[in-house]
Amino acid sequence: MCIINSQMPEFKVNAYRKGKGFFEVSNEDLKGKWSIFFFYPGDFTFVCPTELADLADHYEEFQALGVDIYSVSTDSHFVHKAWADATKTIERVPYTMLADMTFELSYAMGVLCEESGQAYRGTFLFNPEGQVKIAEIHDNGIGRDASELLRKVTAAKFVYENPGEVCPAKWKKGEATLKPSIDLVGKI
Repeated sequence: MCIINSQMPEFKVNAYRKGKGFFEVSNEDLKGKWSIFFFYPGDFTFVCPTELADLADHYEEFQALGVDIYSVSTDSHFVHKAWADATKTIERVPYTMLADMTFELSYAMGVLCEESGQAYRGTFLFNPEGQVKIAEIHDNGIGRDASELLRKVTAAKFVYENPGEVCPAKWKKGEATLKPSIDLVGKI
């Protein structure tokens, strides 16, 4: 089964967010919103804080697009808080950190490494209808780039808001798009 256009799984997990503390998040909370699930292997690790910091650096740009970010690991919400309290890099993370302690989200999204009980680096964009529009999974040694994710999210939102238009390779906001038709066949 292809993950693109599949529905967000049903879930309810504990979460931590600086300034808000502990709370629950479920699929119901995300209905009608653009959401990124950003899976990573674990708190207090090596590549993970560089990725979460990179997302934090671009957080306002994602928010300007109307996109919420949820980092997800199999650590508990208590460990998320301890990591934020202990690490200057994570202390500045402004988005919600989900605790997938039962592995339900990691398993549902196909990123669970059962041998380690951790998630691979998976990135998923859900549209307001809860459909996956971007899916990317990396091995755990390969860090991601938030600016490239931002470009892809901008393109996904453009396509969503402009039916009949598509974004070519390396497209950036304001650049020309394409309108697929018989007249374009063999002319690109």
